[in-house]
Parts: sequence; structure tokens; C-alpha cells
Amino acid sequence: MANKEMEVVKGVDLKRYMGRWYEIASFPSRFQPKNGENTRATYTLRDDGIVNVLNETWTDGKRGSIEGTAYKADSKSDEAKLKVKFYVPPFLPIIPVVGDYWVLFLDDDYQYALIGEPSRKSLWVLCRQTHLDDEIYNQLVERAKEEGYDVSKLHKTPQSDPPPEGEEGPKDTKGFWWIKSLLGK
Repeated sequence: MANKEMEVVKGVDLKRYMGRWYEIASFPSRFQPKNGENTRATYTLRDDGIVNVLNETWTDGKRGSIEGTAYKADSKSDEAKLKVKFYVPPFLPIIPVVGDYWVLFLDDDYQYALIGEPSRKSLWVLCRQTHLDDEIYNQLVERAKEEGYDVSKLHKTPQSDPPPEGEEGPKDTKGFWWIKSLLGK
């Protein structure tokens, strides 16, 4: 099963995909805080077609964040295969770390999405709202299973309603767990 090429969404309108997405569930990474909550990603399209990425999570009331960029892996392809690049935080040598971001499912209204990558070590269920209907969630899980993911590893991310405001909360400097979780290390 795992050898079969994953089916990736074609013809994603990046402009419509921009904005904030809440993490409903993901494969935990050993670098990610076990108790991270309100995890979310905000995407902004630049004039040059590159996407600015801001990932945020809250742990024990502290906001951790990391910024990066995303771009199409192959500009000629209409497949939604992106590369995401983060820079390791400044107190280390600045090394760009690149991961894959494949959109495996996206509804017509761009309200929920299933994101994976070729090694199948990372999986994310994203939604525009802090809550995703169980029926839809189960359909996405089923879809991931069909693509060869071990869905037993999916962990639901606690989201508060309403979500925390943007920049509030003390900073958490351990932001680089994002990168490691992205690389599935």
C-alpha cells in the first residue's frame, strides 16, 4: 500500500487557500510539546507567489511560533505539492530546513484540508474553524488510511473557543520543535 503514489489535490487556488487554519489533529512528533494546544497556521501570499507561513502553538499559556515560507515544488505542475522552508531560530547557525507539504484533500469551499508528505510520517487535519464536524473528520481519516497512513497515530489538538488573540501571551523561545516535527525526525 505504502508504495503506491499518493493522490494529491490538483489545481489549488493559492489565494483562496491563504489565511488561518486550525490544527484539528496531527501525528505527534517527539519534539512537539505533548500539551501544545490552539495550534494553528496562518498563510499569506506574497506578490512573488511565495507564501509566508506563521505556525503558532500555546503550551502552558505561552505562545510559541515559527515563521517560514512555502512554494510550489514544481511551478509547472498543477499538483498541490509544496515545499515549506523554516529557518532555525537565530541563536543557532541559521540553517534553512525544508519539508514537504502535500494537500491530499481540500473541500470545494476551502474549509477543511488533509495534509501529508511522501514519507507518511506526518499528517495534519486542518480546518478554518476551531471545530470540525465528526463526520467530516472521519471521512478525512478514512482518506488518509486509503493513502497508506497509520491513522492510529492521529492525536486531536485541543482548541479553545474563541481562540487566543494573535500576539498575546508570553513568548516561548523553544519554537524550533516545529521544524523537527515538520521533518518527521
